[in-house]
Amino acid sequence: MAKSTVEALIDGGKATPAPPLGPQLAVFKVNIGKVIQDINEKTKGYEGMKVPIKIIIDDVTKGYEIEIGTPPVSSLIRKELGLKKIAPEKMEEEVTETEKKEKEGKEEKKEGEREKKEKSDQEKKREEKTEEEVTETEEEEKKEEKEKPKERVIVGDLTIDQCIKITKMKRENLLAKDMKKALKEIVASVVSMPLTIEGKPPKEILKEIDEGKYDNKLD
Repeated sequence: MAKSTVEALIDGGKATPAPPLGPQLAVFKVNIGKVIQDINEKTKGYEGMKVPIKIIIDDVTKGYEIEIGTPPVSSLIRKELGLKKIAPEKMEEEVTETEKKEKEGKEEKKEGEREKKEKSDQEKKREEKTEEEVTETEEEEKKEEKEKPKERVIVGDLTIDQCIKITKMKRENLLAKDMKKALKEIVASVVSMPLTIEGKPPKEILKEIDEGKYDNKLD
């Protein structure tokens, strides 16, 4: 029995007959309105996320099956935490004490240059030496400021139960053979994100999973 497949990425619970989905379905002369309704019913739990879908159509009877994929892990995490994006908001950098000193130093330097014209050669030499010392100090302060480790901005905190929920949603797409390894796969994907789990770094949670701390939740 010949079958055709239509694949698309839709907004969860908000599929419409508009392109690209509508025109693709029209080619197979199926009941577009009914297909859209069924898709939205199946994907309403993914509202606010992009969801991959596959519609398998019987070329003769025009019957169809709808297979729903799952959004990326990052999208599921955003849904759980109510975040628009998993990234810290870009904030204006505060003026550091070093920058203030640099600014003051530059102003003093300009003032000094005007005064130099009226001073003797001996006074000029003394002042130039002082300026060199100030410049060296400024350079050292700049270097120290650059070498300071940047503080990581955390934008959200997942519970282990939320991680397990996401693991179950992605289970079929994961390579792990059991739930414990699948959970580790999800937690490992959080390591590079500005998030914590149970208020701890994801790497610490990975150790706790290995130690069996959450085994009772995986039954």
